[in-house]
Amino acid sequence: MSGGLLDFDRLAAAETQREPYTFFCTDGAISEQAAADIRRDYPAIDRPGYLPLSKLTQTGAFKQIVEDLQSERLAEVLSDRLEIDLEGRPRMITVRRLSQLSDGPIHNDSKSKLLTMLLYLNAEWNGTSDGCIRVLNGPDDFDDYTMEVPPLAGTVFAFKRSDTSWHGHLPFAGERYVIQTTFLTSQDELDRKENRGGLQYFLKKLLPG
Repeated sequence: MSGGLLDFDRLAAAETQREPYTFFCTDGAISEQAAADIRRDYPAIDRPGYLPLSKLTQTGAFKQIVEDLQSERLAEVLSDRLEIDLEGRPRMITVRRLSQLSDGPIHNDSKSKLLTMLLYLNAEWNGTSDGCIRVLNGPDDFDDYTMEVPPLAGTVFAFKRSDTSWHGHLPFAGERYVIQTTFLTSQDELDRKENRGGLQYFLKKLLPG
């Protein structure tokens, strides 16, 4: 059943891929109108990078989508699709509007992250691979990939962290709207990451552009 702005039925129907790691990708998770409304109500982010939700103002459609991302229904759907028990696991939501050329190198997430879901919100893309996340087959080569995901509105990419969950994107600078929801191993890890994110946000506000 759908609820709010996020189409949970669409997510629940997504096909789970198991190579090179467990993930799924689907489009149409929100409507074009909902994406436009979210962009309209987006926090006033003027720096590149992910910023913690706790440091951002939530209003209108942006607040609505956050409520969907914080819902138990989302945890249930992701648990089913990605074959992991997320019940009671803390989650961290971080928000991006701008990318810089140094973002997106090949990497794997830390073991404190169990699962990450990316909700993209760009109305259009530039027709290139720049800024499109890739499901990589290893840590060494951007051209060795299983899938490439453009950051277009309504597209969701979600994956379970493992020793092989390499990902990244080619350099891109400009608007790249994405809301990231990450499930973590413990509340201590959440607190640590939130505190670190808050410090980075504070420094970004102080430093000149």
